[in-house]
Amino acid sequence: MRPGTSISSAPLRRRLAACASVVALGAALLAGGGTALADDPGAPTPSAVDVTVNANEGQGTIPGTAYGLNSAVWDSQMNVPEVQNLLSAANIGMMRYPGGSYGDIYHWKDNTAPGGYVAPGTDFDAFMGTVKKIGAQPILIANYGSGTPQEAADWVRYSNVTQHYGAKFWEVGNELYGNGHYGSGWETDNHADTSPTAYAHNVADYAAAMKAVDPSVKVGAVLTLPGNWPDGVMGAGETADWNHTVIPLIAGKADFVIVHWYPGGSDAAGMLGTPDQLAGELDQLHDQLDAAGVGALPIALTELNSNVFEDTQPNALFGADAYLTALQNGVFTVDWWDTHNGPGSISTAPDGATDYNDYGILSSGTCVGTVCEPPLNTPFAPYHAISMLSRLGTPGDQLIAAASGSRLVAAHAVHRANGDLSVMLINKDPANSQTVALHYAGFTPDGSAATVATFRDRATSIDSTTAANTGTWTVPPYSITTVTVHPKTGTASALTAPGAPKVTAAGATSATVSWTPSSGGKVDRYEVYRQLGGVSELLATSTGTSATVPNLTPGSTFTWNVLARDSTGKLSRPSDPVTVRTGTPKNAPCTVSYDLTGGWGNGFNANVTVTNTSPNPITGWTLAFSFPSSGESVSGFWNANLRTDGTHVVATPVDWNGTLAANGGNSATFGFTGANNGAYQDPTVFTLNGAVCTTL
Repeated sequence: MRPGTSISSAPLRRRLAACASVVALGAALLAGGGTALADDPGAPTPSAVDVTVNANEGQGTIPGTAYGLNSAVWDSQMNVPEVQNLLSAANIGMMRYPGGSYGDIYHWKDNTAPGGYVAPGTDFDAFMGTVKKIGAQPILIANYGSGTPQEAADWVRYSNVTQHYGAKFWEVGNELYGNGHYGSGWETDNHADTSPTAYAHNVADYAAAMKAVDPSVKVGAVLTLPGNWPDGVMGAGETADWNHTVIPLIAGKADFVIVHWYPGGSDAAGMLGTPDQLAGELDQLHDQLDAAGVGALPIALTELNSNVFEDTQPNALFGADAYLTALQNGVFTVDWWDTHNGPGSISTAPDGATDYNDYGILSSGTCVGTVCEPPLNTPFAPYHAISMLSRLGTPGDQLIAAASGSRLVAAHAVHRANGDLSVMLINKDPANSQTVALHYAGFTPDGSAATVATFRDRATSIDSTTAANTGTWTVPPYSITTVTVHPKTGTASALTAPGAPKVTAAGATSATVSWTPSSGGKVDRYEVYRQLGGVSELLATSTGTSATVPNLTPGSTFTWNVLARDSTGKLSRPSDPVTVRTGTPKNAPCTVSYDLTGGWGNGFNANVTVTNTSPNPITGWTLAFSFPSSGESVSGFWNANLRTDGTHVVATPVDWNGTLAANGGNSATFGFTGANNGAYQDPTVFTLNGAVCTTL
C-alpha cells in the first residue's frame, strides 16, 4: 500500500471490532455426511496432471507449533467446551492471544482493553485452560502500544513462575508499523517516538526485562513481509524502511521475527494464485535477515487470511496451500485469523455459496440484515482446510518436495515418521475435476489400498475412504484431497537422516557444507543433492561429514540436502535443507552496486552504478542482469536505455555516459522504477559486456 493510502475497513474490523456476534450464546452445529471420491459424470474429461513427489528433497520437519490459530479476548466463545472440542479435533498446535491489535491495548493483570471490548471468561487463565485442554502451545502478545517492559515481565513471571504454564513464545506488540509513522494508523502506540528505530530499541528493553524473569522465553519482533505495505516506505529524514532499520538493531536481542500476510486479490482465481508469491516473499525476508547477519532467526507468520471470500471454499483452498507453502519455506508457526470474527458485507462466491465476509473459522451465528450465518460455532470451510493439514502430516513428519504440472492443482507432500507418504492435491478449478497421475522419486509404494481424505466444495465434513492405489486419482472441483500410501517392504534404509548441514565456506564458484553423521547402520558414503523439485541433482559425495562442491554459478542461491547411502545402496531420508549462497568474483574487471531507494508495496525505485576496473577503457557498454522473482518488471528508467525479456534486463548508455574509463576512473549511474507482484529480490549477478562483475 502506498504512503497515505487509508487502510480498508475489513482489516480494521478483523483487528479491532468487538462484534456482537461473538457474545451470543450457542446453538447446534450443522451435521453433514460425506461421499466417496468420484468424478462428476457431467464434467469434461481432462488430461492427467503429472505430480512428482521427491522424498529425497527434505523441506524440514513439521513442528508442534505449525498449525496455529488466533483467539481474541472479545470472543465470548473462546473457551466454551464446544469450541475446545472443535479446535482439538482440528489438531491446533498453537494459539495466539489476546488477539491482533488488541495486543497493544490489553492489560493482562485486570483483563481490560481500554477502548475495546473484553468478553467475560476470556482472561489469561481461562485462555490457558483451553490451550492445555487441546494440547497446544500459546504465543502471547506483550502490550507494546500502551504497556511497559515491566508489565510484560510481570506477565512472564505470573505465567511461568507462579502458574508454571511454560509459555515459550512472546511477541513484542502487534503491527507497530501501522502506528501512523507512515501515514496510516490503526495500531495503538503511545510512545513519543513511533519510528522503527525506537521500536527496535524498545524490543531490546522488553526482551531484557522478560528474560530476567525467565531466561528460557523466546521474544519476537515485528517485521513487514516484503512486497506488502509498508515494505520499502521511509519516513521523513529516514534512509531505510522498517525492516532494514529494525533487523540490525534486534540482532542478539530478539529470538524470532513476526510477519502477517493478507494478500487479497481482485477475485477468487487471483487470490488462489497468491501462495506462489509467498515463497518468494519469504525468500526475500530470509535474504534481509542474512544480509544483517541474523539469518538464523526463525520466522513466525502469526496472522494469515486472504481477504477474499472469507468463509467459503476458495479461502479454504487458499488456506491449506498457504499454510504448507509457509512451512516449506522455514516458518515455524502459521496462525490463522481468527477463531470467531463476525459477518461483514454479504457476497456470493464463484461456486454460488454465500460469503458472510467473516474472518472466523467458526460461525458467530448472527445476521446482516435478513441474511444470517449458520448456527453459532458451525465450522466454515477454512476450519475443514486446517483440519485437512493433519491428514497430510503431524508434528515430527518430514515435509518433502512435490511438483505439479498444472497451476490449477497445487501439490504438497509429507514423508511420515511411520514410513507412509501423504500427498495433498488442491484443485483450484471451480467447475471441473482434475485427474492427477502421481509419480514418486526416492520412495516405492507397496501397491496396497491407499487412504483418501477429501474436503469437497460446500461440504460440511471431510470424506475418508480407502481406494485401490492405481497411481491415478480424480479430485473433485474446488477440493482438497490427501492420498496416503504405504512403503514397499525392504525399500527403506535403516539409516537416519544426516544432521542439519551447515555452510562452513562459500566463495564465488564453490561452497563447503558439513553435517553430523547418520546412525542406525553402516554408512557407505554421503551424497549432497541440489533441490530441483521433481528431480534432484547429485553435486558431491563424501565418506566423511563434509563436502566441497565446485563449479557453482556466481551470485546464486541453492538449496541442498545431504543423504546417507548404506552398504546395500539404499538412501536414508534427507537432511534438513541448507541454503547456500555464492558471491561474485572479488577481482572482476568491473563492479556494480544495486541500491533500492524507495518502495510502496507493489513498486520500487532502484539505482545501479557500474564501474570499469579493468586496465582498458570501455566505449559503448552493455550491462545485463536478471530479476530473481518472476513478479518483478521495469516500468520506467532514466540515464540509460533498458530493454527487457521476461525477467532479463539489458541496459545500454545514453549519449553522455557511454564511456567507462580504465581502472575505475569514472562510473555510470542509472535508475529505474520497478513494478512487483509479491517479492522483489535484488539481482545478484551483473555482466558488463559479457564479463561477470563484482557485486558490491
